[in-house]
Amino acid sequence: MLIGFDAKRAFTNTSGLGNYSRFIISSLATAYPNNEYLLYTPRQNQLFNNFYPANANVHVIQPEGWGKKLSSLWRVLGLSAQIRKDQLAIYHGLSNELPVNVRKSGAKAIVTIHDLIFLRYPALYNPIDRAIYTYKFRSACKQAHRIIAISEQTKQDIVSYFKIAPAKIDVIYQDCDPVFHAPVDENIKIQVRQKYQLPGKYVLSVGTHEPRKNQLNLLKAWHQAGTDHHLVLAGRQTAYTTQLKSYIAQENLQDRVHFLPYVQFDELPAIYQMADLFAYPSVFEGFGIPILEALNSGVPVITSSGSCFREAGGNAALYVMPEQGQVDALAKAIRQLDTDAALREQMIKEGYKHALLFRPEQTTAQLHQLYLQVLKA
Repeated sequence: MLIGFDAKRAFTNTSGLGNYSRFIISSLATAYPNNEYLLYTPRQNQLFNNFYPANANVHVIQPEGWGKKLSSLWRVLGLSAQIRKDQLAIYHGLSNELPVNVRKSGAKAIVTIHDLIFLRYPALYNPIDRAIYTYKFRSACKQAHRIIAISEQTKQDIVSYFKIAPAKIDVIYQDCDPVFHAPVDENIKIQVRQKYQLPGKYVLSVGTHEPRKNQLNLLKAWHQAGTDHHLVLAGRQTAYTTQLKSYIAQENLQDRVHFLPYVQFDELPAIYQMADLFAYPSVFEGFGIPILEALNSGVPVITSSGSCFREAGGNAALYVMPEQGQVDALAKAIRQLDTDAALREQMIKEGYKHALLFRPEQTTAQLHQLYLQVLKA
């Protein structure tokens, strides 16, 4: 079977969409080496040139001619002709979009939709960006022969906002990157702790600083809890960071709150595994991969109720309401895990068991089966 992917973000994106793209491509190439895989990307990044098996039947396709200078247009307007030329059986848009006229390419088109946060929380987005996203996502859903949603929450949103028949949508979960599956060598942990000047005991939160991620409420709750653990915030800083630093200065917490700069991806497992608690109080997500990263790392998780968070955390996490009253609830949960060793051990054990449900052996088989079904339809 000849399968093509929109691989731009697999080669260029360090965060969620890039991680998902690399996970899908690598997992399929490993589990189904008899297939042939074409990765369409306008450019490559040396950081991500080796994310799939070296002996896999994988070929990178980059634009030629006018497409080299107008790579964004190539992905949208020129890729359908390339797909037709390459005679793909399946084309999978891994990041919410498909090329224009992909139905005329001769390939069966599948798109993965990660979330519709820009429609649920429009005030968080620039109006022009929101309009572009709405057009691209809706068009992809209509063109696709099948849609993959990364959570039941996302499936519900696709049905609600785009009026797509539920039968056209399959929920297939993703795993976190395999680097989180294995214990990190103690010597590497020591090196990472020294490099980032990490405290001996800390609560960890990972994510871009933004109101939706709720770091300010986490900061207040952690302070209210009175724990002797420091707070470590890993993620890209934004204008919202000034609110966090203002609160820290107001409460004189500068010595106990740590903002990590850009962290190399392969160092993240060590940072997770040295944490005593992971807090992810986001208001809304498409799925919440950091929850899985923490569960695989043997760290108890506190996250929000509602949205997709119970899909990611199962019965292994503590859940608090992300709206009014969250500060008190978060503080209570932090104190509870700070003092109840038995609960911590139970959550770590249940968390690892739950994380196994997302391993590629299960999710990749579901995806490959979907490909076969689409070809028969």
